[in-house]
Amino acid sequence: MERRNGPGWLEVICGPMFSGKSEELIRRITRFQIARIPVQTFKPALDDRYATNEVVSHSALSVAAESATDSAQLLEGVRDQTQVVGIDEAQFFDMGLVDVAAQLAGSGRRVIVAGLDLDYLGRPFEPIPTLMTRAEYVTKSLAVCHRCGGAGMFTQRVIDSDELVVLGATDSYEARCRFCYDPGESHQPSLLSDEG
Repeated sequence: MERRNGPGWLEVICGPMFSGKSEELIRRITRFQIARIPVQTFKPALDDRYATNEVVSHSALSVAAESATDSAQLLEGVRDQTQVVGIDEAQFFDMGLVDVAAQLAGSGRRVIVAGLDLDYLGRPFEPIPTLMTRAEYVTKSLAVCHRCGGAGMFTQRVIDSDELVVLGATDSYEARCRFCYDPGESHQPSLLSDEG
């Protein structure tokens, strides 16, 4: 990959579900689009919850995106003229994304990555933690705890499943603060339902 004029860098936007990570990625990408800077945004092919050719936030903001099955396909998809690369739901990519992001930044591109830093059990959700250590800029977003309104830093799964990846939104997950988060509780009734 040819080195470009000007510095490249890596930005990571991380946090739990419902913390505005995709919304912030969309905001940053849109600013470059307004300035007529060539951008490309990528998302993992398995994330087709809202659209296959867009990154869509829970608040319904969107930006055009290309799907990639893995980090190698993402790298192959980056066009020569692209100066800014956005990557959403980066936790669903393989560890090769760390080298891909470094290669893109090293070639003078600005790389903006968004994703979960912790899985539903509160463990580091790679490759986000490693990307954070290699980034010039890290933004840790917090959500609002669905239980008490506190600083939600965890993603609480509220359905029964032992799978690491279960795509979903408000029906499957809630944001929780340190006090309300309980990874050992497999099914937790919603505060808005008649169950609780």
